Amino acid sequence: MSTAAPLSANQLDWSDPHLINADLHCHSTVSDGTLEPEELAARAAANGVQIWSLTDHDEVSGLARAARAAAEHNLIFIPGVEISVTWSAVTLHIVGLNVQYENSPLEKGLASVRNGRTERAIEMSRQLEKVGIEGVYEGALKYVGNPNLISRTHFARCLVERKVCADIREVFERFLTPGKPGYVPHEWASLKQAVDWILDSNGLPVIAHPGRYDLKPMQMDELVEQFVKMGG
Repeated sequence: MSTAAPLSANQLDWSDPHLINADLHCHSTVSDGTLEPEELAARAAANGVQIWSLTDHDEVSGLARAARAAAEHNLIFIPGVEISVTWSAVTLHIVGLNVQYENSPLEKGLASVRNGRTERAIEMSRQLEKVGIEGVYEGALKYVGNPNLISRTHFARCLVERKVCADIREVFERFLTPGKPGYVPHEWASLKQAVDWILDSNGLPVIAHPGRYDLKPMQMDELVEQFVKMGG
């Protein structure tokens, strides 16, 4: 473990940004990741990352730990979050980078987003019971680091462990997407709420993995247009 002072941005060679190794989208066990924040920092450093961000789903409680671990590994740390958003009946994710996360509008807003996840998970388990798969809620809890953030990913890991499906992709295709048994819709934050929480916490809003959303080209254009007007 390094005891050197953390890098600062002005110590990097910005003449060619392609030579800078950054990972700005990571999840820990605080949400649906498989590694503790400290383990993630160690893995990032071991793989040559210079700039690192922890962006857990709808939760910032791991950021202080991540910041300490980043300093120990000589990483530039950017505190982040990934907010679940409902836009035009589609679930999107908005990442906030370089956010002020303690006693901020962001922290208060995320608390409201987390409400309802447990009820949703229990209903997902009920739906799966109807097709003969029992006890998935209890099975998913084994993979949950933060019970308030139980998610479809935890359900998927349980179903793979039980050999109901070969991998997580198959779980989502068969059970956890709209129109499939086990999918339960949920109303997340609005796009404006997510962007405002990030901006009001001095952060930078970014649309996460835009290629993954089931949006037609015109819808994507509309999303980007609205996002930019809001300050994203």
